[in-house]
Amino acid sequence: MINSKLEKTIFWPSLILVLTVTILLVTFRETAAPAISGMMSAINNRLDWAFEFLTIGLFVILIWLMMSRYGKIKLGNPEDQPEFSRFSWGGMLFCAGMGTSIMFWSIVEPLYYFSGPPFGIEAESNKAAEYAVSYGLFHWGISAWALYALPAVVMAYSFYVRKDRSLKISAACRGVLGKHADGFIGKAIDVLVIWSMIGGLGTSLGLGVPMVAAVIGSLFGIEPSLWLNITIIIIWTIIFSSSAYFGLYKGIRKLSDWNVYMALGLAAFVIIVGPTFFLLSYFTDSLGIMLDKFMRMSLHTDPINQGGFPQAWTVFYWAWFAATAPFIGIFIARISKGRSLRELVSNVLLWGTVGSWLYFGVFGGYAINLQLTDQLELTSVLSEEGGPAVIVEVLQSLPLSVVVSTFFVLLGFVFLATSLDSASYVIASVATKELADGAEPARWHRLLWGILLSALAISLTIVGGLDVVQTSSVLVSVPVLLMYILMSYSLIKWLKNNEHLHVYVDDKKRG
Repeated sequence: MINSKLEKTIFWPSLILVLTVTILLVTFRETAAPAISGMMSAINNRLDWAFEFLTIGLFVILIWLMMSRYGKIKLGNPEDQPEFSRFSWGGMLFCAGMGTSIMFWSIVEPLYYFSGPPFGIEAESNKAAEYAVSYGLFHWGISAWALYALPAVVMAYSFYVRKDRSLKISAACRGVLGKHADGFIGKAIDVLVIWSMIGGLGTSLGLGVPMVAAVIGSLFGIEPSLWLNITIIIIWTIIFSSSAYFGLYKGIRKLSDWNVYMALGLAAFVIIVGPTFFLLSYFTDSLGIMLDKFMRMSLHTDPINQGGFPQAWTVFYWAWFAATAPFIGIFIARISKGRSLRELVSNVLLWGTVGSWLYFGVFGGYAINLQLTDQLELTSVLSEEGGPAVIVEVLQSLPLSVVVSTFFVLLGFVFLATSLDSASYVIASVATKELADGAEPARWHRLLWGILLSALAISLTIVGGLDVVQTSSVLVSVPVLLMYILMSYSLIKWLKNNEHLHVYVDDKKRG
């Protein structure tokens, strides 16, 4: 693979910003934490309408794109073929987008909805149980993946069709920004994107490390501790650094393949040994409720009763996904050469949605069944001991619990390592000048960001500042709202101007 040169005007400001903001947040975390939490609450409550209209609007744009003649546009030259099999391609885009989050929330989230349901439903009632998994299917389904798909489409069009050889969100906004995409505004956008990636990974670490530590503690009879958390992060660093070192083709692809096989294997095991027919029936019913109430869930803000459910869950999720979407979009774009726009959109929505639904249907359904049949009082465990303790209880309720828990830990390591090596690859790509066909960011560059991410995670774990940093990153979702508008307008402008035809004509002339 050809390596490309460093973009110093993005690399150094990003590095300085990450280190400076992290140090300030940690140093003043006692005052920063409530301030940031207040800002986040204000965003959720005052911009709920904006995030909900954004998400449903992106879904409409993507459906239009698939159904229109533009869906046939190929990402690359007419003779280009996909670089990865459909399985590896789908595995990489799903694993990069989900990480350990899906392992944690697929079990814990339905219990939150069961004890604190929407629409004024009585807590822990049969009606609450009906909505417990259906809302999880909504939050992690088509709408969430629409937030990821739009940046992927615009970035892929810019990179492979318009031949703008930079994997930067600023390039995806060039249709509106013009020459300013290469100036201060463009650089500011790319630096902001890198910060959002750092915080998004902080969220994954914030969920993944305590979860894996709790399961390891139950296996070996030890109490989760600071040193156990640090050891877990170091092991993760070794795994994803090795993968990032070998690059996209030999490292990240293979790790994603193993990840998918392991995730499917664990889900199949629970279906077989668990309450099989209940899981199948409950998923069917939950899917029906979600589809029936899709528009109600999509635009629910509860301004009259002000129960706070849509702000605490739906709007927060849309803000979180929007903040991390540029990273996912850039990565998906990079691996989608040779596909059509229709294929890209449909597969992102399909792979992402089906994978998420599988885990919520199986693990969420299994947890609710344990609660409803009084085998375990999981809502009490959740309120008294937290989510990681719930994970341990659920795993210990399964046959061969020691084997299953060990497998779960391994899957957790692989899942987060897949996200981290994808992230280090993307951050290095954003801070690289140009990436010609077959080019990759320099190996040392990829490793540098991976090691920096781990060092930050360890430092923040020691001083207890990880929550502050990951919450602050969600604040980036506000300017990202504007980025979505810029990207959408740029794409529509390029398509209406038939720029894909001009590029192919120019290629033929040069040939």
